[in-house]
Amino acid sequence: ESSAIVKSPPASAAVKEPAPPATIIEINPLANYPLAPGDTLDISVWKEEGLQEQQYLISPDGTIIFPLIGTVIAAGKTITELKDTLAARLADYISDPSVTVRLLNNQGNSIFVIGKVNKPGQVFSGRKIDVLQALSMAGGLTVYADEGSISVLRRIGNETKVFPFDYSDVIKGDELEQN
Repeated sequence: ESSAIVKSPPASAAVKEPAPPATIIEINPLANYPLAPGDTLDISVWKEEGLQEQQYLISPDGTIIFPLIGTVIAAGKTITELKDTLAARLADYISDPSVTVRLLNNQGNSIFVIGKVNKPGQVFSGRKIDVLQALSMAGGLTVYADEGSISVLRRIGNETKVFPFDYSDVIKGDELEQN
């Protein structure tokens, strides 16, 4: 006679259901980036010799000059919007054009930080930044800075608007909307 010992699983070891499938969310930080004068782009049209990996600098007036179609407004558009514009205009010359646009350098999106900061000057950013981030990128405030006397100047059309910014309030978590 043979005997077998069968162990039953402990009561706490319940059968586990498989985990739900992972949801992958692609985050593209440049998806909504508005192109600006000074930005450098790499533009290719698939299977079109002479239109492969060409670099374009967005001019101060916000345009690029593209073969076959001429002047195209790029500033203010997202990469996807520019790609769609180029494909639509190229469709008159090329059957079903497949256009790729890549941002190589975003020197067009910049701000200037002046005053009592450790590194005054031009700050480049490929995304929207708030006042604290801009001050941080400028090396922070010096010991001589008046934290309650900071102003943000923003050009809107032909106007310049002034927005007060109280550093000490924001650091304490008060009046965060000014950031």
